[in-house]
Amino acid sequence: MDDHELLNFFKALADANRLKIIGLLSQQTYTVGQLAVMLDLRPSTISHHLSRLATADLVSARSEGYYNLYQLETKTLEDMAQRLLARETFPAFAADVDLEAYDRKVLTDFSLPDGSLKTIPAQRKKRTAILRHIVKDFIIGAHYSEKQVNEILAGFHEDSATLRRELIGARLMGRDKATYWRVVEKSTQD
Repeated sequence: MDDHELLNFFKALADANRLKIIGLLSQQTYTVGQLAVMLDLRPSTISHHLSRLATADLVSARSEGYYNLYQLETKTLEDMAQRLLARETFPAFAADVDLEAYDRKVLTDFSLPDGSLKTIPAQRKKRTAILRHIVKDFIIGAHYSEKQVNEILAGFHEDSATLRRELIGARLMGRDKATYWRVVEKSTQD
């Protein structure tokens, strides 16, 4: 499913009168004139709404004498619902989004030219972005002593104890007695 198809679908449904038309057509077929009278709208307005719904393949028409009878395409609704509810659908819409842009901005805002921190952010989401950057200096699978951890963290900020506690609190690093290690995130592994 592409963005254009999805936008057409939701635009078609983004009007109270079009939703009413769908509700009526879900029960039986109607002409433009019948729908206009029932909804107290001009036939030209109904035709416009039906055109928008037809663009999204939600309604179709068949000729009967002088009139077109409009019907709801329930198969389109069922297919769209099934595709929308598929677990992989929504993440695919954000595939071209730069997921690390926020972290880079925070890092730029809080870092000095030498890579050390001006300050440890007070806001949790900004602090977590900084911690995600710092933890990359620890090798996955390696174990570190507290002294080694402090030496690495001192390159970022003089308050290595706070950074160490925050890394553990954010579950980016693990600790057992005096041994530390980088916790591997389930979704990404550097």
